[in-house]
Amino acid sequence: MTTPQRDTSFLDLIFKAYDVRGTVPEQFNTDIARAVGVAFADFARSPRVLVARDMRPSGIDLVAAFAEGALSRGVDVIDLGLASTDLLYYAAGALDAPGAMFTASHNPAQYNGIKFCLSGARPVGADTGLVEVQQRTAQELASPSASTSPNTGSRGKYTERNLLDDFADHVVGFVDTAALRPLKVVADTANGMGGLVVPAVFERLPQLELEVMFGELDGTFPNHPADPIQPANQRDLQARVVAGGFDIGLAFDGDADRVFVVDELGVGLSGSTTTALLAAAVLRTNPGAKIIHNLICSRAVDEVIRERGGEPIRSKVGHSYIKQMMAETGAVFGGEHSAHYYFLNNFRADSGLIAAMFVINEMCRTGEPLSKVRVPFERYAASGEINTTVNNPEHVINTVAASFASYPQDRLDGLTVDCGDWWFNLRPSNTEPLLRLNLEAATRDQCDTYVADVLAIITAGA
Repeated sequence: MTTPQRDTSFLDLIFKAYDVRGTVPEQFNTDIARAVGVAFADFARSPRVLVARDMRPSGIDLVAAFAEGALSRGVDVIDLGLASTDLLYYAAGALDAPGAMFTASHNPAQYNGIKFCLSGARPVGADTGLVEVQQRTAQELASPSASTSPNTGSRGKYTERNLLDDFADHVVGFVDTAALRPLKVVADTANGMGGLVVPAVFERLPQLELEVMFGELDGTFPNHPADPIQPANQRDLQARVVAGGFDIGLAFDGDADRVFVVDELGVGLSGSTTTALLAAAVLRTNPGAKIIHNLICSRAVDEVIRERGGEPIRSKVGHSYIKQMMAETGAVFGGEHSAHYYFLNNFRADSGLIAAMFVINEMCRTGEPLSKVRVPFERYAASGEINTTVNNPEHVINTVAASFASYPQDRLDGLTVDCGDWWFNLRPSNTEPLLRLNLEAATRDQCDTYVADVLAIITAGA
């Protein structure tokens, strides 16, 4: 008699383009985590795997289940405990081992998930192995494997290791300490992992006075969501910068791999502005270098890179694409409008803290307030990302493309149309029936007008 196979199509809901993410326990639970541990151990083909977690309460049991799955395949597990995602990436590079970071980043408290990397912090996304991990997870759930490795017949060894000090030293290595001047810094860590890693870095930089807002590690997010790309979630920080007379504000997301920057007037910098600023700084010490930016970044990023003698390279949106392209092209830096910043000397991985160090370096080097430092890098008016629910995203994209058939277009990631003094990109969501519109024009009035025009076509096509 054949044993009925378990339906594992539900995995399609939690395996995304770049990571695993879902609500706990409805979509993601310890049974699945254990199966993923087996799958990732088999996929990574390494004698050891690193694991870490953010402050979400569900992470403790999920990590234990994942570790059990990996151990059952004869793979050693090194548990880094509470960590930011960029700490996990650092560990994967420094220890030359694959890693799994349990986090749902900026998502609400009921979510958890996993971001993976291979040794050297190499990315694992849909095009670089995540599909295989999903397939092997499905096999494990349908027919659980033996409790020990088929190759050795033995279980792996579990150990714990704390790399916070090593990571903090690594981040400080990106600071020109000789040029530092006294600055007042306030960081809103939103009860996320920034509350652990940010103080560890700044205590090594006594010239910088640090205040932390919402620094308690609390995965229920009692103050505001750990999603600083939403302007509402930066308001507390902006108000504190002004009231406290701070030189700079830093807003970190839940796993602290992203940072948004606020100037001394309480005005936030977009991810594009920070990308351009960091690109200029990197090119000062890496003349002629290649710099990657994703295709929804401002045109100013491309212009700044060329003006500073660098070579801009356009990328799809998403960390796995940028990291892979950095490896293929030898690029020294990459930036995304969503405030992910990637550094060659950080194993090509993204780090909000290292990006913050670069911004502070530039403030100290110029002696100017951030409100002045930012000016050369802000040249256009942007719409921000506007989401529209549609039934058939591909059909709507084709309708919009036909409406702008007389203008240059490309399909690198969704649809990008160059209309001369303005441009836009329209991308489908990886997980929902949504279209994401980003548009940029010379002035705010023009931007608002063109947004209304494009949205009218989207709505008609839907």
